[in-house]
Amino acid sequence: MSEPNLFCNAVTDDALFNGKLICRQPRNGYRFSVDAVLAAHFVNPGSDRRVLDLGCGCGVIGLILCFRYPDIVVEGLEVQASLADLAEANGRSNGVGNRFSVRRGDVRAIADSVPPESVDVVVCNPPYGGRKTGRLNRDSQAASARHEVQGGIEDFVRAAAFAVKNRGQVVFVYPARRCNTLLAAMQAHRLTPKRLLPVYSYSEAAQACLVLVEARKNGGEQIDILAPFFIHQHGGGYSPAMRALYETSPCLPR
Repeated sequence: MSEPNLFCNAVTDDALFNGKLICRQPRNGYRFSVDAVLAAHFVNPGSDRRVLDLGCGCGVIGLILCFRYPDIVVEGLEVQASLADLAEANGRSNGVGNRFSVRRGDVRAIADSVPPESVDVVVCNPPYGGRKTGRLNRDSQAASARHEVQGGIEDFVRAAAFAVKNRGQVVFVYPARRCNTLLAAMQAHRLTPKRLLPVYSYSEAAQACLVLVEARKNGGEQIDILAPFFIHQHGGGYSPAMRALYETSPCLPR
């Protein structure tokens, strides 16, 4: 039986993996982008793991992970009740409601929602814009998801370090221009970066637009800087590698 449309005409149904996964998301509020798709494919949880998605929004990262890894359990943490409801509905309508759930809670008070060191993996696509930088979206849902209105990168990193087990995996996607801020926060909370993937809009771009960082709690000092990943190809449209993440779900380079 299909999930009832709890959100009337305020949502769109967007397909991934040639229609095998349908993500319902707000038509005019916060909508997921390539950042979330990249983050979901950078995670390699292994078998029988518990994964936490901090600030899960409509649940797209958790849905992709459940699709890719049929024996893991994913929990989302989301402060906005409307998005949390939508994420849970997405889990049910995609047949993974038994492995995907959402806690209503604030990353700034992580201990109220998640027990310490209780998950194997944390993944996060945090707000990028500072509260006083750029123009806030008029839609309050989008503003909260895109700007540090309800917690900045320090809060999200602290929450990740609190929730993940010792030696557990933490994955963040973040703007390349703020990479130092992310890495400093990780080091301050005993999350040692182990892999870093620079992401460029085009092969001709002079600077990366995003970084994907995998860290380990109390990990060793070695870090692998991976070959660049390009979102778009010359002449327009997604690159074959980016298109594959939407269609066939390969792993990103390790």
